[in-house]
Amino acid sequence: MAFTSAKGTKFVVGSNGKEIIFRGAGLGGWMLMENFISGFPGCEFHIRETLAEVIGKEKAQLFFDKFLDYFFTEADAAFFKSLGLNCIRIAVNYRHFEDDMNPRVLKPDAFKQLDRVVSLCAEKSIYTVIDMHSAPGGQSGGWHADGGTHLMNFWRHKDFQDRFVWLWTEIAKHYKDNTWIAGYNIMNEPADPHPSHSGLINLYDRTCHAIRSVDSNHILFLDGNTFATDFTKFPEDAGTRWGDNVAFAIHDYSTYGFPKSKEVYTSSEEQRAKMRASYERKRKWMDDRGLCVWNGEWGPVYGRREYDGDQTDEINKRRHMVLKDQLEIYQQDRLSWSIWLYKDIGYQGMVFVNPDTPYRKRFKDFLLKKHRLAVDAWGVDDRAVKHIYDPIIELIRKSVPDESFLKLYPPIWSLEDRVTRISRSILVAEYLVKEWAELFKGLNEAELEDLAKSFAFENCGKRDELNKILQENAAVAGA
Repeated sequence: MAFTSAKGTKFVVGSNGKEIIFRGAGLGGWMLMENFISGFPGCEFHIRETLAEVIGKEKAQLFFDKFLDYFFTEADAAFFKSLGLNCIRIAVNYRHFEDDMNPRVLKPDAFKQLDRVVSLCAEKSIYTVIDMHSAPGGQSGGWHADGGTHLMNFWRHKDFQDRFVWLWTEIAKHYKDNTWIAGYNIMNEPADPHPSHSGLINLYDRTCHAIRSVDSNHILFLDGNTFATDFTKFPEDAGTRWGDNVAFAIHDYSTYGFPKSKEVYTSSEEQRAKMRASYERKRKWMDDRGLCVWNGEWGPVYGRREYDGDQTDEINKRRHMVLKDQLEIYQQDRLSWSIWLYKDIGYQGMVFVNPDTPYRKRFKDFLLKKHRLAVDAWGVDDRAVKHIYDPIIELIRKSVPDESFLKLYPPIWSLEDRVTRISRSILVAEYLVKEWAELFKGLNEAELEDLAKSFAFENCGKRDELNKILQENAAVAGA
């Protein structure tokens, strides 16, 4: 079995240079749990700590272990392969490998779950990409960095960065001979606030060198700065600086695929032109230099009947238009991509936990409350609470008359985004964590396992239209 590699603008397999186009999905919410994916508030470390306080460490550990066991099994790999898809991007949290209070020491079971899923995928001839979704201290202000703050503390502490380089060296040592691993997505959505992106460039220098000291076989996938959208400060020698087996990762979410889109998507010629222009801007820097591009994340979110009522079908009809139009662009460019997301509780996943499972039933009222309060930042619908936060936004706007002072990093967060991320997605969410954990109270071990088993493939529904569109695209492309 030959390794895959990046050659020029293409991905190839083996020494004969046969082109391969990676078409797949992100396995998010598993080795890095995310609030909108599995229904908790805040960050993963919040719920792990609080659940242990409420039901005890042993029971909490049982639930989380069983959650990992059931979330992705042979049945998931078989279904994924049945669609003609060939690559899964596995999001991981550094906390699975080392402990903050015992840094640079691999946990005894550090690779247990990752080894299991990489092997399951390999058995079905599915490539995997290991994606470091969370770094010590948080590489961005997103909940998905599991940092618990809107500040990007990873870039302010060298020791966080040293640990990151150490961890990637250990991962590369472990997988250096595995041909079914396509490569390493070194950092998900970095947000280095330095004007020249010097922190990120230095980190890529160090990490790529460390990985290559133990593993010369795998593709290195490098996200652009500011959530994989900005390469403008990357060095001119990027094509050779980090070796000749490197791809550059964009994240191509279209605003048309989200509830707060400023216009209803009709797939008009003008809208499709805007969609393509946004995509082309993200990859322009690489195209101008003949470098290899990978779309590590993209995809719309979908309406849910319990929240969107009679509008659900119309919402999803338009979101599927967005999906098809994006795929048409990617097909024309022979672009490799990884749609976000494989599995969740019903917002974006290809498969989703059924409403009649123990988990969905137990947390039904809590999920409705969380939605109404708009505490999750991803694809938020804040109509029920917007009037509460607008005065804060207006107060800041009036108090800071110089508009240039309102432009803080990251620039893609507007004043409204920053206020609501801090006040809702961090502050309000933090106050809801205990309520989430209390819903586990009184459950015995079998009942805790039943909650975790809700995430097993046999207890999930399928987003049929999404999967049909992906399958048809894979068949046309010969993935």
